[in-house]
Amino acid sequence: MSAEQKIAAAYIRVSTDDQLEYSPDAQRAEIRKYAETHGYVLPEAFIFIDEGISGKQTAKREGFNRMICAAKQKPRPFCAILLWKFSRFARNREDSIVYKSMLRKQLGIEVISISEPVGDDKMSIILEAMIEAMDEYYSLNLAEEVRRGMTEKARRGELQASPAFGYRVEHNTLRPVPDEAALVQALFCRFIAGEGFFSLAQWLNSMGITTHRGNRFESRTIAYILQNPVYIGKLRWNPAGKTQHSGLDDTVIVADAAHAPIISTETFASAQRRLAQVKAQRTHRARPTAEQKDWMSGLIHCATCSAPLVFVKPHFWKCNGYAHGTCRTTQHISDEKLKAMLLACLQHAAPPSDTLHFHPAPCGTLTQTKLPAQKTQLTRKLTRLRNAYLAGVESLESYARAKAALEEQCAALDASPPDPADTPAMENVRTVAELLQSPDFTKEEKQRAVRSIIEACCYSKADNTLTITYRME
Repeated sequence: MSAEQKIAAAYIRVSTDDQLEYSPDAQRAEIRKYAETHGYVLPEAFIFIDEGISGKQTAKREGFNRMICAAKQKPRPFCAILLWKFSRFARNREDSIVYKSMLRKQLGIEVISISEPVGDDKMSIILEAMIEAMDEYYSLNLAEEVRRGMTEKARRGELQASPAFGYRVEHNTLRPVPDEAALVQALFCRFIAGEGFFSLAQWLNSMGITTHRGNRFESRTIAYILQNPVYIGKLRWNPAGKTQHSGLDDTVIVADAAHAPIISTETFASAQRRLAQVKAQRTHRARPTAEQKDWMSGLIHCATCSAPLVFVKPHFWKCNGYAHGTCRTTQHISDEKLKAMLLACLQHAAPPSDTLHFHPAPCGTLTQTKLPAQKTQLTRKLTRLRNAYLAGVESLESYARAKAALEEQCAALDASPPDPADTPAMENVRTVAELLQSPDFTKEEKQRAVRSIIEACCYSKADNTLTITYRME
């Protein structure tokens, strides 16, 4: 950038609550007019736009983040950032202070509001701070007004959420989808007749039916449908923003709506009675956590979907994904057999048989052991360093030097050959195997011991194998 030529960038943000005068075209036209009047060159490549995004946070503002990355380049690509209003830059005073300080003090880039001119004197600092405070107040007040308006709409039974399974939206009113409505009716009838959540989820999944988001049905999805009053002509809304599956929160608003019901009130009431019975039975039969805890809990995973195997009555282990209807492989195995397989693997340093595979982690397989931990530490340091730079604690020069050093360490770590000493000590493995069989140790002690040597463990019922990846010493 030559001394005679002043190159500027423009940042344009439009949120959902903005009026027509804040449209991207309107802001662009005003900013270009200002640039021409004040001798700035405004290349099209330096116009950054975020549409339909709030100014409260910067994480989701892609245009803003691209602008900040461009501003950090050397040599400096532009000397000023032009805004329609300071509120376009940020509605959060903390973000505003951090980024403006970085741009002005470290990068020498001015942030200029073309419709809110402030000077360079001390009073201008106070004036700009007042403008930012008013913008933040406006944002907070607007959020309260929107929430109040949504609450009133909920009380009037007006739609303000995505349609439930079985419905579509026409003219802001729910309309039944015949095929989906028939499935919802069948779900209620089958559940009242005694069928469980898991069985119903598997039934829908077997037909290739998906939720409106394209996901497979799970037990909790079925439970949510069975408790949703939308199917009897009502709408439910939670001012807190998230409706629990039970729907019993005192803050939840349930109101009569204009859409046609799919389920009769009597059928819905019958389903709620059975739901209450199921909940009562589970609560009554549930054992305390300490009694349910087994030293293998959370250790062994399904070879098909990687979900953990969970203990089910009376003495079996089963894939948790299968229990929730998301996995097609049950991995069903008795507690005695699974523990015998695991102990057999631990007791032998070589494969004991063709049907019981023992896979200690090879020396070259360091992705599960020490290297990830070191790599994670370096990544965290890079993140902290970046945050310090953005907060103005680190200068651009010191940030660049420290970043280069950390990246060099990461590269050296990636290029380092595996250490032959990083192999599981078979003596430790056999010691843990003996500990697991001893009645003198608690479940918690056995859990800690087995996890001290095992990084990952997968069971496959199809070929009856247990694959173990050991931790490196």
